Amino acid sequence: MEIWINPRCGKCRAAVRELDAAGLEYTVRRYLEVPPTVAELEAVLGRLLLEPWDITRLDEAPAKELGMRGWGRTEADRARWIEALAEHPILVQRPIITADDGHAVVARTEEALRSVLPS
Repeated sequence: MEIWINPRCGKCRAAVRELDAAGLEYTVRRYLEVPPTVAELEAVLGRLLLEPWDITRLDEAPAKELGMRGWGRTEADRARWIEALAEHPILVQRPIITADDGHAVVARTEEALRSVLPS
């Protein structure tokens, strides 16, 4: 299991606390320090079953500077979005947890976080 975090993010810290409380083994990826590649973003989007615009933080400065709210959201636009996320990792929604069973979640809600915890 891996969790992509920004240590300054309260939801990331809460998710790490929950993983620790559950006694789970996981790897922390500080994705602002070690940004995901285009290929890694493609893979995690496939596991999330989401599109890049679904995990983009549009209120961040780089998104505003790029005018991303006005970008298209079609298959033809997908590569542009992913390249922007790779170039500006601050735009990636967090925390993202990739579970060992193959699925992944953006763990911003308790429900999403619980889905990777043992029952």
